[in-house]
Amino acid sequence: MASLKALKIRINSVKSTQKITKAMKMVAAAKLRRAQEAAEAGRPYAERMAAVMASLGSQVTLSTSTPKLLAGTGKDAVHLLVVATSDKGLAGAFNTNIVRLARKAAEDLKAQGKTVKIYCIGKKGRDGLARLYKKDIIHSVEPGDLGKCNFADAQAIANDLTARFEAGEFDVAHLFFSKFESVLAQTPTQLQIIPVPVLEADAMAKTDAAVDYEPDEETLLATLLPRNLAVQLHRATLENAASEQGSKMTAMDNATRNAGDMINRLTIQYNRSRQAAITTELVEIISGAEAL
Repeated sequence: MASLKALKIRINSVKSTQKITKAMKMVAAAKLRRAQEAAEAGRPYAERMAAVMASLGSQVTLSTSTPKLLAGTGKDAVHLLVVATSDKGLAGAFNTNIVRLARKAAEDLKAQGKTVKIYCIGKKGRDGLARLYKKDIIHSVEPGDLGKCNFADAQAIANDLTARFEAGEFDVAHLFFSKFESVLAQTPTQLQIIPVPVLEADAMAKTDAAVDYEPDEETLLATLLPRNLAVQLHRATLENAASEQGSKMTAMDNATRNAGDMINRLTIQYNRSRQAAITTELVEIISGAEAL
């Protein structure tokens, strides 16, 4: 049985940890509101941009002048997995769920005989994937605080991906991030970003009205496709920022409650040990008095 001094030290240690987790929960709650508002505000624009690209792409007849971000390379042998996570932990299963989805995609692609390359945005994603796919990681970026990342940061990554695609390093790129649903729910999401998916014939037939574009579709696509890539990356960053704070808030709340339960158990154990020590001392005093 642990001594009274050891139990007291442990209780004080757990109390200190509880103060830290409670403070971290409050910080996450304060950051969550702004991150959630940013994610929800950016979502309609990104979704509409993707829809416009799909609609434009479906109306273009592929030729040598078609932008490569739409036409692709004509192959799908090499797939790039762009895995967006955070640089920091203590956020529950936020990073783990994204990495798990990317691992599953990599396994499925390799089972089909495809070559897989990985582009990591976030230290935690790189560390999680390096255990099994260290040789497949071609580049890693550490964005820092996700809440402070702006469109310029996403634009820089988009330019790098475009340059790699133009150089023929991969044929298809998939983006992995966590879509924010609520404080308790964040959904790991996979999205193809290169080449841009286009509407199928059935989906085009269901559209209510035809849209005329000026200038022509190919000229618009040449300008909008690179921007769409940056928009989708920026959206992933905003969704991840909100998801990280929501997951961290939940994790720290659970940690605070668990620390409280542990303090109660240790306090009971301390009181029992203290009572047992007092009882032993009384028995020794009474026994000594009777011996006299």
